[in-house]
Amino acid sequence: MSVNTFLWFDSNAEEAATRYTALIPNSRISDVNRRPDGSAFIVSIELDGHPYTLMNGGPGHPFTDAASIQVIVDTQAEVDRLWDDLVDGGEPGPCGWLTDRYGLSWQVVPATLPTLMDSANPTKTAAVAAALQSMSKLDIKVLQDAYDNA
Repeated sequence: MSVNTFLWFDSNAEEAATRYTALIPNSRISDVNRRPDGSAFIVSIELDGHPYTLMNGGPGHPFTDAASIQVIVDTQAEVDRLWDDLVDGGEPGPCGWLTDRYGLSWQVVPATLPTLMDSANPTKTAAVAAALQSMSKLDIKVLQDAYDNA
């Protein structure tokens, strides 16, 4: 048995696969199933070792922010790089969410966030939550300062 995330694109699955695998370390395109005209139909990729299938299925099934790909990173430089590259041609959202140029929702999250939000001190957790809710792209220093100063 295996579990795989399946994503329906209108017509640019191969372009998205190339972009995503270039942005996320330890990623690759593992297979492209082509139609008789040579265009990509099914594109199989791994993003940091996690399997995804991208299909060019045509219009009528747009992405929503009800599902997103979450990328957890260690540094602010990684937050900045991924956020800036993924949001290029897309739209920023609240609390680390963004929509990329293909309409797919992503979350770029610092690895420290769960620790800052899982405090036995509700005052600290509330301070971090308030800071988080004021941001689009997440800022680790601001989140840490909110925790430390609460």
